[in-house]
Amino acid sequence: MNDHSEFFEVNKATWNAKVKVHATSELYDMEAFKKGKTSLMSYELNALGDVKGKSLLHLQCHFGQDTLSWSRLGAKAVGVDLSDEGIKLAKVLNQELELDARFICCNVLDTPEYIKETFDIVFTSYGVIGWLRI
Repeated sequence: MNDHSEFFEVNKATWNAKVKVHATSELYDMEAFKKGKTSLMSYELNALGDVKGKSLLHLQCHFGQDTLSWSRLGAKAVGVDLSDEGIKLAKVLNQELELDARFICCNVLDTPEYIKETFDIVFTSYGVIGWLRI
């Protein structure tokens, strides 16, 4: 296996910068989200169904809007992301919104080193698969 640490560091720096841009963008509409608007798409909601009381691991969660949306729906949600800036913002939002999601900063490929429990649902969304090495 090749050492890809340099690539992961560049990717992390890129996503740290994107957090600052995305958090204030119309696409993520932070004010509406804070007022209760879900960030989830109807097909995601339909695919997962009722998550109330289920444990949910959200891989590559960015700054946690989807993770927090699942938490609002009653899931015991844990979000993982490479970006420490993303995880920092996710934790702030979690506290501000008085939700009980957990957030862990790590490379998604290293998740088993940081999370030992099992989950009812493992979720990742569109746009993240391309970041995984094959």
